[in-house]
Amino acid sequence: MAHFARIDKNNIVTEVIVVEQEVINSGVFGEPEQWVQTSYNTYGGVHALGGTPFRKNFAAKGMIWDADRNAFYAPKPFASWILNESTCYWEPPIASPGDTVDEDGTVNSHKWDETTQTWIPFSY
Repeated sequence: MAHFARIDKNNIVTEVIVVEQEVINSGVFGEPEQWVQTSYNTYGGVHALGGTPFRKNFAAKGMIWDADRNAFYAPKPFASWILNESTCYWEPPIASPGDTVDEDGTVNSHKWDETTQTWIPFSY
């Protein structure tokens, strides 16, 4: 058994199923060309179990299939972000500061503000 992503005419993943290659080839789920195999263990161009990475990232509904890169990746979250070709993850123009802690012990996460091109702290 393997995971396969159904790709629409715009190269967007519409679903992911677990099935044998022979079943995909049979056409029972539609045209075999609509289906692209994906690896449950591959994220950011790394295989979680030390195996060979396959198509950069495990496909999920709404992701993009890029045949030229032989990769699945998420839609671009902000206009300023750049696709890392090694991981096929989108990266901001300025690295996230990560979580910070105020003097009173409040933990702040950060969210990207595209208008100001900065990370804005928020507490939870």
